[in-house]
Amino acid sequence: MSAPLVAVLNGPNLSRLGRREAEHYPALTLAQLDAVCAAEGEALGLRVVCHQTEAEGELVALIHRWGDEADALVINAAAYTHTSVAVRDALLCVAAPVVEVHLSNPDAREPFRRQNLLRDVVRASICGFGVDSYRLALRGVRGWLGDGNA
Repeated sequence: MSAPLVAVLNGPNLSRLGRREAEHYPALTLAQLDAVCAAEGEALGLRVVCHQTEAEGELVALIHRWGDEADALVINAAAYTHTSVAVRDALLCVAAPVVEVHLSNPDAREPFRRQNLLRDVVRASICGFGVDSYRLALRGVRGWLGDGNA
């Protein structure tokens, strides 16, 4: 039996990791973050695919595609967390369980970041642990999906 598939979807400006706001974001690049996710997934017996986009419509399309193909989604919608009804609605359209992640803690930042349009449509949220937010999300997904022998 094939390992469960988890899609890690990243939104705008995460392509700038390693070059942006060091007080909020780790020094690693997006490619390094993807490698961390792939390695964590492998250690957990998960197949992980990672995608990033700056465009809202493309993120919606990725949610639709992977929400139908993957066993679970891990999403960092970035700024779209606070602004996008389209991303929210896309998450409502898929059956795959979803974990929302953030590298920083949006609630500890600017007041506008405290608005979260996704919070009530995802199964779980993890924020403020830097790269470990992704590791924790993948561990949680592994727990939801069981040992893969069900």
